[in-house]
Amino acid sequence: MAAGLLHQIAGDRVTVRSAGSEPAERLNPRVVEAMREVGVDISQQFPKPLTGAMVKEADVVITMGCGDSCPIYPGKRYEDWELEDPAGKDLDAVRRIRDEIAQRVRALASGLG
Repeated sequence: MAAGLLHQIAGDRVTVRSAGSEPAERLNPRVVEAMREVGVDISQQFPKPLTGAMVKEADVVITMGCGDSCPIYPGKRYEDWELEDPAGKDLDAVRRIRDEIAQRVRALASGLG
């Protein structure tokens, strides 16, 4: 959700990559629906594993509770966003999570310049 929202806000001004330390096999359909409601189509995306190479290429790394399984490299800006996991949640709960992520993404985008 964060990657889709940041791409919507920042467009081509930033390169956004999304990955997980333990990615699911497929996107959560409720997440896809909640994102579509705000004009972001992530239906063609797919879960990807986080790699050290991804982190090395990044300037800013946003984690969402991956703890010790996320690679750490000096000189990178890291933020850990503690958020509720949308897995198994109903659409209203996913919307609340989406909206919380959207607030954080807007703040992040404004700080990127």
